[in-house]
Amino acid sequence: SQITSGAVILTTGTFLRGVIHMGDQSRPGGRIGDKPSIKLAERLDGFGLQMGRLKTGTPPRLDGRTIKWGNLDSQPGDEHPFLFSFMSSQPQLQQIACGVTHTNARTHEIIRKNLERSAMYGGHIDGVGPRYCPSIEDKVVRFAEKESHQIFLEPEGLDDHTVYPNGISTSLPVEVQEAYVRSIEGLEDVKILQPGYAIEYDYIDPRSLNGGLELKSVGGLYLAGQINGTTGYEEAAAQGLVAGLNAAHAVRGKDPVRFSRATSYIGVMIDDLITRGVTEPYRMFTSRAEFRLSLRADNADQRLTPMGIELGCVGADRKNIYAQKAEALEAGRSILEGEHKTPSEYRSFGLAVNQDGEKRSGYDLLAFPDISLGDLDDIWPELVSLPKDVRRQLEIDGMYAPYVARQARDIETMARDAEKAIPRDIEYNSIVGLSGEILQKLQRVQPASLDQAGRIEGMTPAALALILAHIRRAEKRKSA
Repeated sequence: SQITSGAVILTTGTFLRGVIHMGDQSRPGGRIGDKPSIKLAERLDGFGLQMGRLKTGTPPRLDGRTIKWGNLDSQPGDEHPFLFSFMSSQPQLQQIACGVTHTNARTHEIIRKNLERSAMYGGHIDGVGPRYCPSIEDKVVRFAEKESHQIFLEPEGLDDHTVYPNGISTSLPVEVQEAYVRSIEGLEDVKILQPGYAIEYDYIDPRSLNGGLELKSVGGLYLAGQINGTTGYEEAAAQGLVAGLNAAHAVRGKDPVRFSRATSYIGVMIDDLITRGVTEPYRMFTSRAEFRLSLRADNADQRLTPMGIELGCVGADRKNIYAQKAEALEAGRSILEGEHKTPSEYRSFGLAVNQDGEKRSGYDLLAFPDISLGDLDDIWPELVSLPKDVRRQLEIDGMYAPYVARQARDIETMARDAEKAIPRDIEYNSIVGLSGEILQKLQRVQPASLDQAGRIEGMTPAALALILAHIRRAEKRKSA
C-alpha cells in the first residue's frame, strides 16, 4: 500500500543500515533489541545522495540496587536550579542526586589487555565516532597519562532502578565489560542490566539540504537528527523543530522558516551543517557561534519567543506572560538608559565612579563589577517595583553590554580581513588557545587565507580571531 503526503520528515537516528558491535560480535540493529532500516536506506540510495558512515556508543546500564552508594561521592542538583521555561518558578519533580566514582589503574589494565577485542580497536568499525564523547577504550589509549577518569552515575528515572554510568561507553565484549566495571569503586558487585555497545549507521551529507532541512534534490523530503550527521539529544530536537516547522509551512503554502546565526544556536547549527558538512558527528558548542555573548540562556525567551508567536507556535498563556515580561523589561531599560549623570552625581549616592567627567547611564554602571541594580534603586526608585526576574535580567544585560559591543566590532573586523593571507610558514602550534581539533585540521588543510580557514569544518570565530592576531603580531615584528 502507498500513503501520499505533501511532506515527509525522516528522523532515522542510528537505524539506517545500523550494525551493533560488541567485541568481535557484530549484528544488524537500529539499537539494541530493534531491527535496522535496510529498505529505507536502499530507497535513499536511489536518490543519488552523498552518504557516509558514522558511529556512536553507549555504556552498560547498571542496576542501581546493586551499587554501593554509601561509598561514593554524591552530586546533588542545584539548590536554586535555572529553569528552561519562564512558565515555571520551581521544579515540579523530585530532584535526584547522581553518584560520582572513578576508574582506576586496575580498570585501565583490564581495558589495555583487551583492546584487540574492542570492536573499534579490532578493526570491525569503519565509521567515525564523536570526538568529544570518546569510549573508555579511547580514553585509556589517548590519555594514557591519566590514572583515572570520572564517572557520573545517573539514575534514569524516579521509579526506575536503571543507572546510566556516564563516561564509560564501550564496544568491548560483555565479559570484559563486567570485569572492568566491577573494578570501579562502588560497583564491585554491580549487576549489568544491558551491556554497552557501539553502533554504526548511514548518514546523508547535510550539504544536500537547504536551511529548512529539506533535500534540495527531493522536494518535500525533510531530514532531522543523526541522519544529518549530528549527535546529541538537543541537536536532534532542534532539527526536528526546524524540519517540522518548514514541512508544515510547505504544505500550507507558507514561506520557509529560517533561523539566523545572530539570534539562535539553532541557526548556527543549521548553517554549519548545510554549508560545511560533517566528517565526524556534529555537536553544538558555544565556540561555534560568532554572537555567543548574545546567545545566552537568560535571554533565549527574548530572542525566540517573538518568532514563536509570529509562527503560531506559542499558546495564549505563554504569550501573555512573555508580553508582561517584555513590557517590564522595556520599562526598566527606558529608566536606566533615559538619563546620563556625571561621576559627581553618582558619588553623591555613594557609588564609586571614576571622576573622569564622563556622563554615564544607569545601564553603563551595571557593567561595573561592584555595582548592582540594587545600588541604583535610590537614584531611580521606579526600579524597585519591577519583578525580581526582570531586575535580574536587566543586571545581566547591563553586565554583558560592553562585551557584546566589543564582540560586534570584532566580527566587523574579521569580515574586513576575510581575504587576509595566512603565511605559508605559520606555526599553528605556537598559537596559544587553539583547540586540539582546530590545530589538527589547520595543519592538515593549510588554508591560504582567513576566508579559507573559516570554511574548515569545526572552525570557530574565536580560533579565527587568534590566527588573525598572531599574523598581525608577526607583521609588526617584521616591520619594526
